[in-house]
Amino acid sequence: MDKLSALSPCSGLLPLTIGAAKVVEVEPGHLTSVAPYNRQHDKLSKAMKAVCGVAYPQANGLTRDGDTQAIWFGHAQAILVGPAADAGLAKHAALTDQSDAWAVVTLSGDAAEDVLARLVPVDVRLAHFAVGQAVRTQLMHLSVSLARVDEGTFQIMAFRSMAHTLVHDLKTAMEAVAARG
Repeated sequence: MDKLSALSPCSGLLPLTIGAAKVVEVEPGHLTSVAPYNRQHDKLSKAMKAVCGVAYPQANGLTRDGDTQAIWFGHAQAILVGPAADAGLAKHAALTDQSDAWAVVTLSGDAAEDVLARLVPVDVRLAHFAVGQAVRTQLMHLSVSLARVDEGTFQIMAFRSMAHTLVHDLKTAMEAVAARG
């Protein structure tokens, strides 16, 4: 019988450093979709803060406490990153485990903004896309979640099945930016 072993979405593809940009895969822990029930937003946010340490995020934002994040994921939806969602949150929201569905990478370095400028239709310059902001957007033709987690670092989440394409597109843009410099 064959012995199977679990591989991360970007296994064998990352880390990658080209010029002044670096992409590394992140092991996010649990990923849970959190969709508040009608008129439960405030109660959910308080419950999340109490049990996870992070409040439900505002639109286009993220909340963070150590390795735990809550990232805005669209209208009435966020994704809890890090710990398994406390079952008590189900009183206020629909919870769906997404742990195996996403590839999570960080793009960092002095050229990170320039790399993303070639790939996304969002102005990611720090003056317009501050630390703690998140957006659902397109990276080339991929649907992604893009968040600025600190001044020089972006977290990108793409469907696991598109991990190879995500890395390819990032690598191509990184090479183009490095060739300019």
